[in-house]
Amino acid sequence: MKKLLNTVYVTTEGASLRKDGENLVVTVEDAERARVPLHMLASVVTFGAIYLSPPLMQACASAGVTIALLDRVGRFQARIEGPVSGNVLLRREQYRASDRPDDIVRSIVSGKIANQRAVLQRALRDHGADIAPNGKTAIDAAVLRLGAILQRVSFSSDGIDLLRGAEGEAAHIYFGVFDNLIRASDPEIRFRTRSRRPPLDPVNAVLSFLYTLLTHDCRSAAESVGLDPAVGFLHRDRPGRPSLALDLMEELRPVLADRLALTLFNRRQLRAKDFLTQDNGAVALTDDARKLVLAAWQERKRDERKHPFLEEIAPLGLAPYLQAQLLARHLRGDLDAYPPWFWK
Repeated sequence: MKKLLNTVYVTTEGASLRKDGENLVVTVEDAERARVPLHMLASVVTFGAIYLSPPLMQACASAGVTIALLDRVGRFQARIEGPVSGNVLLRREQYRASDRPDDIVRSIVSGKIANQRAVLQRALRDHGADIAPNGKTAIDAAVLRLGAILQRVSFSSDGIDLLRGAEGEAAHIYFGVFDNLIRASDPEIRFRTRSRRPPLDPVNAVLSFLYTLLTHDCRSAAESVGLDPAVGFLHRDRPGRPSLALDLMEELRPVLADRLALTLFNRRQLRAKDFLTQDNGAVALTDDARKLVLAAWQERKRDERKHPFLEEIAPLGLAPYLQAQLLARHLRGDLDAYPPWFWK
């Protein structure tokens, strides 16, 4: 089993990252704030204007530690990494499969819908008494509709366009009742519809931020097993888009990201004061709130679950790696199908 290594998140603008021996050192105003051995790192993620020394970038590239550069609100800007890993034969199989992706897409969409449905069912089971009667009725109906779509996707021979349509229909149903899962007392903490660029409310701001972090982990996972993160199956190829990373995150985000966002709001860890509204209407996390979300994200990744296919206990943070590994095994012909990760 692969070891879950650390990700260092640097959010203080003006911080400096440098190499000292075999360590990454973070300094702020000439004061050392953190020191981490390079061999314990999987990646470094920076927000805003952060200085990176050339020796550190070289050391990280040589050690296989990726550096992702995000702007202050968490939008991806650039990525620094070493030589591409993996063998060309696996990537050739990936490129061939991308021309006939129906079976892989069916597995991805099935996993995503099943996990969306599980999030709703868990909310009813754990907090049904706190949900308003009309909200509970709406969630019950959504669970039934998602179940019907899941059955249709799993046991039909629909082509890629119909599968994408089913995924979009399921997302519309899921997010249509998402606000009923939020028990925050602040009237500003409400979810009306999914808004991405830009997020227009606090819930969307947290979801978008967590999806960015998950995309980074899924891209690193794809590269770690030798797959090309730019060539996906569910998501169409587009210059600059990590389509395979977006594919891998689809079945994981209801559990890793959506549930974490709900937890942070429902436990009152995030309040209306933790968000800023910009001139264009975009809503962003404050610096302190972003640090809180990052700490919760790291803690969430340490939670352990039994993998439904491998039947091994593993941290949730390894789920992207395990799924990338299973996809690679399928592409090599070792598995008849790609097994999605079902949350229970």
